[in-house]
Amino acid sequence: MSHKPTITDSLQFPADSKVPRALFGIGAVGLIATIIGYFFDADQFFFSYLVSFTFFTGIALAALIMVMLHHITRSSWGVVFRRIAETFSSNLWIWAIFILPILLGIHNLYHWSHPELLDYGSADYDKIVAGKSAYLNSTFFIIRQVIYFVIWGYLGYKLHKVSVEMDKTGDWGLTSLLRKVSAPGIPLFALTVAFASFDWLMSLDPHWFSTMFGVYFFAISFQAFWPVMILLVFYMQRKGMFTNTIRQVHIYDLGAWFFAFTVFYAYIAFSQFLLIYYANLPEETLWYFHRLEGGWEFIAYSLLIFRFAVPFLILLNREAKKNRTVLTGVSILVLIIHFAEIYWIAMPVLSDHGIIFSWMDITAFIGLGGLFFGLFFHTLKKHDMIPKNDPKLDDCLSKSYHQ
Repeated sequence: MSHKPTITDSLQFPADSKVPRALFGIGAVGLIATIIGYFFDADQFFFSYLVSFTFFTGIALAALIMVMLHHITRSSWGVVFRRIAETFSSNLWIWAIFILPILLGIHNLYHWSHPELLDYGSADYDKIVAGKSAYLNSTFFIIRQVIYFVIWGYLGYKLHKVSVEMDKTGDWGLTSLLRKVSAPGIPLFALTVAFASFDWLMSLDPHWFSTMFGVYFFAISFQAFWPVMILLVFYMQRKGMFTNTIRQVHIYDLGAWFFAFTVFYAYIAFSQFLLIYYANLPEETLWYFHRLEGGWEFIAYSLLIFRFAVPFLILLNREAKKNRTVLTGVSILVLIIHFAEIYWIAMPVLSDHGIIFSWMDITAFIGLGGLFFGLFFHTLKKHDMIPKNDPKLDDCLSKSYHQ
């Protein structure tokens, strides 16, 4: 007789947990400290904020595409993890409020927003910026941010809401609705994330452009998403959750995806560099040139070593993908270097004479990180942590019995 797997773990995050409140408190302290920094160095405030905002928003966006791909492919392997990803993406409509400081600091962050650059009679007139002004202008920039977050917020909220509804009703017909939302959602996601990456990071240097930058931003964000998932699962299992539901075979799946997107990241990052290298156009190569001098080159070489070579060589081993100590170490390493890479992309625009670290880089990260994960746990407490009535759940659980 076949053994039908059952869930013996509690599906509820402890209602009396103080984790969300503690994270909100840490986030508030971090943001207040960063806001105080604004009065000492406004430019540093906005750049530090942008780096951390991009870091955490990228994680939520990676969670959203993971959920949509899961539905459209009718996958069963990750059903036990899907609610975690759904929870991250479900908060995107709330997270949209944190774009406001970037909109307020548009003149501090983006050189193209200065009107004198478009004045043909001005000494500061910039022909290249003027040629891009139909796209790079403050009004259209703000409109685009609204469009992005309306789309992301709707997709994340809707997919989470329907999934939770299926928990309550057991109506498997809702899986069809989830696929119908995901099918148009994937191309919309691809377009909006690409343009958002152009807006937030690439346009910091309006003379530079890369046709691969949208995919590059997706690659770095999606590679970083898997370590977040791994560390969250390990944290919750140490707290007594998921101990009999998420098993070694599921942990291996997370490690395998982590490895796969480490390779994908390396392919995309190198492809972007190679295209610019052999084209040898000054307006393109200067972007890399400025990031290979003044101390920035140490971060560039660290990306090659710690974001690709080390994770690749370690996770190449099958057993390493199931070893919790190894996965924890590599996950922490990649998240640190992920922050460093976004920092390396953005900060040379502000510190063009070399690396100058600021305490606001830390406080902005702590502030936004506390609020980001506070929202996550606050939402997770409200519903079951696993889509318990998903038709693919038995297949997912059975996998651990048959391997």
